[in-house]
Amino acid sequence: MNYILIFATALVLSLICTPVAIWLAPKIGAVDIPKDGRRMHSKPMPRFGGMAIFVGSMAAIGGFLSSDTRIWGVLLGGLCIYGLGVFDDLKGSPAKAKLVGQIICASIVFAYGIRIQFVTNHFGDGHSYLVGITGYLITVIWIVGITNTVNLIDGLDGLAGGVSAIASLAIAYTAYIHGMVEVAMAMLAITGGALGFLPYNFHPAKIFMGDSGSLYLGFMLATLSIMGPVKGATIVATIVPVLVLGIPIFDTAFAILRRLINRRPIMEADKGHLHHRMMAVGLGQRRTVLMIYGISAVMGIAAILYSRDLFLETAGLVIVAATFIYIYITDYTNQPLTIDAVDIAAEEKLQQKTEKE
Repeated sequence: MNYILIFATALVLSLICTPVAIWLAPKIGAVDIPKDGRRMHSKPMPRFGGMAIFVGSMAAIGGFLSSDTRIWGVLLGGLCIYGLGVFDDLKGSPAKAKLVGQIICASIVFAYGIRIQFVTNHFGDGHSYLVGITGYLITVIWIVGITNTVNLIDGLDGLAGGVSAIASLAIAYTAYIHGMVEVAMAMLAITGGALGFLPYNFHPAKIFMGDSGSLYLGFMLATLSIMGPVKGATIVATIVPVLVLGIPIFDTAFAILRRLINRRPIMEADKGHLHHRMMAVGLGQRRTVLMIYGISAVMGIAAILYSRDLFLETAGLVIVAATFIYIYITDYTNQPLTIDAVDIAAEEKLQQKTEKE
């Protein structure tokens, strides 16, 4: 019953708060104005939906799990990363400043004992324990990396919210079968918060989550996935999140490599992400997002199977997901002019609208 209640609480609060966020965003200046062809929308859009996700999930976690000291670390870190995202949505901030802020937020949860303490030694017996500065660095790199991973995939209507919901649900179930009650319940709160926002964010979107939402979701996924000192925690802390978040992690790694090869800043936005490539072959926003949902779900199931030592089945599902990704990348490579056409059409439409106004 508690699992159902924490999920329902986050879901209902998020559903209620999203219309409020739509009303509030223009009044405080949290509006995304399409200034270039990289954006997929042609009219100003409110981008304060992170408030609904934040309120729904934080209230649910605080209301049901506040007796755990580490949960207070999660709540404090989540509050700080959300504040960082809100400031960026309203005022804008340099990439370096955001990175420093994320490191501070990761350090807060580390101070509350939420950390990667050991990694399974797959080539021998036992674990490789991480102590001192090594444990701190690995934990911070993990949290900051996943936080930015979710932020980078927030490029299409409903994409980041849906992928985060799928990932959190898969990790919640994995934590449940391994007896990690707090992790399972907290992840269900994240699932509920994301799903409550999704009806307003799915194409055609009425609101964007903004950096406040994407940074918060990434931070909570990263932080909660390394909680739990019980048997099997190392699986949830390392391998499972990597499998569940396989799509955004792959996309982020590919984006960094692409920008290094092209000698562009790593944090610079572009239209080379997986979802942009799928759009370029003519799938459209709705079908592109649904296809990535499907691939993410396959990776989530693979993670669950891996946590139950079903390695052959896991490998099979990962190969299936990798095959789909390969197809989309090669299709885009064979049709390099398509995305230019998409850019030109978007820019022409925006120009016509501007002239009319």
